[in-house]
Amino acid sequence: MNLKSDRMYAESHEWVLFENETTATVGLTDFAHSELGDLVFVNLPQVGDTITAGATFADVESVKAVSDVYSPVTGTVVAVNEALLDAPQKINEDAFAAWFVKVENITARGKLMNADEYQEFTEK
Repeated sequence: MNLKSDRMYAESHEWVLFENETTATVGLTDFAHSELGDLVFVNLPQVGDTITAGATFADVESVKAVSDVYSPVTGTVVAVNEALLDAPQKINEDAFAAWFVKVENITARGKLMNADEYQEFTEK
């Protein structure tokens, strides 16, 4: 499993990269996509949507199942990685480059772990 120490991780297997206290980028972890298998579809929110920490903001479909993607933060979506709509396999190719959304005006964070804590969590 590939992890980056500059990101925080949610128990629901999303990563978040904070640019500052009120701006972040969110994606799906390497662990999540490897558990799901080959991704064939992604459904993303719209720019301007409000997402809430702990609530579903997207979903992904693999050859195995459809899975919800949960937000690790509460804020406003200011950018969506539209390239994933036509090429969801980019998540399987590089989960850290294949971000889902950029969020601003963050007002809350869910329970997040650093890379070491997340690795321990996934090994249980």
